[in-house]
Amino acid sequence: MSDTSNRKIGRREFLGAATAASLMILKPELVWGTAANSAVRLGLLGCGGRGTGVTTSFIENAGARVVALGDLFPDKLAAARKMFDDLQAAKGYAAIDSSQLFQGPSAYEKLFDSKEVDAVYIATPPYYHVEHLEAAVAAKKHVYVEKPVGIDVPGAKRVIKAGEKVNGQFSLVVGFQIRCATPYVELVRRIHAGALGKIVAGLAYYYCPQIQLPDWPAGASPAEQRIRHWLYYRNLSGDIIVEQNVHVIDVCNWILQEHPVKAVGAGGRVGRTDEGDCYSHFNVVFTYPDAVHVSFGSTQFGKAGWDAAVFMYGPRGGSESHYDHRVFIKGEEPWDAGLGPAQQTSQNAATAGQFKGSLDDADAMKEKAFITSITSGNFLNEAATGAESALSGMLGRTAAYTGREVTWDELLRSKEVLDPKIDLSKLA
Repeated sequence: MSDTSNRKIGRREFLGAATAASLMILKPELVWGTAANSAVRLGLLGCGGRGTGVTTSFIENAGARVVALGDLFPDKLAAARKMFDDLQAAKGYAAIDSSQLFQGPSAYEKLFDSKEVDAVYIATPPYYHVEHLEAAVAAKKHVYVEKPVGIDVPGAKRVIKAGEKVNGQFSLVVGFQIRCATPYVELVRRIHAGALGKIVAGLAYYYCPQIQLPDWPAGASPAEQRIRHWLYYRNLSGDIIVEQNVHVIDVCNWILQEHPVKAVGAGGRVGRTDEGDCYSHFNVVFTYPDAVHVSFGSTQFGKAGWDAAVFMYGPRGGSESHYDHRVFIKGEEPWDAGLGPAQQTSQNAATAGQFKGSLDDADAMKEKAFITSITSGNFLNEAATGAESALSGMLGRTAAYTGREVTWDELLRSKEVLDPKIDLSKLA
């Protein structure tokens, strides 16, 4: 890792002890229920496309059993219940009990309080991640929270504090599943072993067409319309650079073992046709310690195909890693993941984060790691690293919004709170 001792806020100081995984070992029956249970009992909060997709992987790939569901809307709750009852019946599991179905603004509190639940998966709109994560930690549930952990700086700081309260008692992980994808794990291992030499520069992008969301039900209020289409609104999603593009920014942080120290950027909304206010594109140059520059670009509009990738360059070689199939190193130590030709991924699947090719096993491996941490007692705590990557996206967003250079230290001083100003009680 590069010498960063001359920075005002070093990465070690920022992350603190919260980045370390607890090594406490407990007997499985003391960790996740009684010895009679054959599977970790999982509760899902947020029954949309990503939530149900990942939860399906928890059942099929990690041996979890879904016992509770929570959502703001009854139609989402009913559809998820039928889906998981059908899926789990084949495994001999009982149907989800009606007492474990929670609907409305307080669904998260009731789900987290349930004694039938060992672990929770939070897949609600990003604006609510902080509140829901804090409540899950207070309830001492093992928690898997989707990225981004927060959409503004005060929220990210709250997540770090919530992570500090975990204190080795249970697992808290963040949905950066690419860090578990087999080809990416091997690529990063080789880079950290010196295959590229000292990295000089990089390139990252996430090009995506317009994401089409289902129509809202007839008679839906403006507030309900916004919640159902949260992806289009920056005060609910954090904008595309924080909500979607943060995956490739997180990969850059993982490879470089640092967060950016400053950024300059631009962007705009031209080309988008939805009713929201998120940008259609971002173009940012992130500067990492030791003057490592990473050019970043993203789109989310129109009808073009999608592609997401990270390139890194050093004196000994260069790496190229795409979401679909191309993951390799060229140079003095060439290597190829051997994934074969590109595999087609539908736009609906890509929207839900279900990619073909290099990410085939990303979700499965991430869910397995989470469940294994619970059953083994080797608890994980990713609150601080999850917050760091969210903040990195916010750094690029702020630079693009303001049109000037923004430093990491300046970003951390921000007190701006993004608030959709939606009264959920009126949707009950």
